[in-house]
Amino acid sequence: MAGIIGTMMPAMARAPVVVVRDADEDDAPPINDIYNHYVRTSHVTFDVEPMTVERRLRWLAERSSARYRVLVAEEDGKVVGFASSGPYMPRPAYETSVLFSVYLDPDRTGRGIGTTLYAGLFESIRDADVHRALAGISLPNPGSVALHRRFGFEEIGRFTEQGRKFGRYRDVSWFERPMPRPLDG
Repeated sequence: MAGIIGTMMPAMARAPVVVVRDADEDDAPPINDIYNHYVRTSHVTFDVEPMTVERRLRWLAERSSARYRVLVAEEDGKVVGFASSGPYMPRPAYETSVLFSVYLDPDRTGRGIGTTLYAGLFESIRDADVHRALAGISLPNPGSVALHRRFGFEEIGRFTEQGRKFGRYRDVSWFERPMPRPLDG
């Protein structure tokens, strides 16, 4: 599904408008710029090596179905964030359990862009066969926890010391949200 998914207009006059749309191949480099910032500087992703554009293009191709999607937020023509839904596990019985994530340009956090991206993502998969939305959040990350709770996710468990990054073990909280079946409307 191509086209604009939604927009967000800040309250300030002349403030830039954020447009949310489906990602395409041209978005791979700016998506990587955002993501690789967190790879290099933060524990919010457990990747430890920056992602290449070639790998990002494969990742995008794997998320071009009704269930698995990538949306980007643009401000003044620049990608400033992205949200995705993707496979939780590679085994077929898990296919209706979908993993969600959102990443923002570090200079654009706290402005509602993540909320706008997630709203667009949930709208874009509304009619897909998704039973559970899942999210794993490396702790501490109060902003991500708050965003997921705002969208109806509930914490269902915590894996202690699940990953090690920058010489420190990190806990990961797992969140889930039941999704309405398309026939439930």
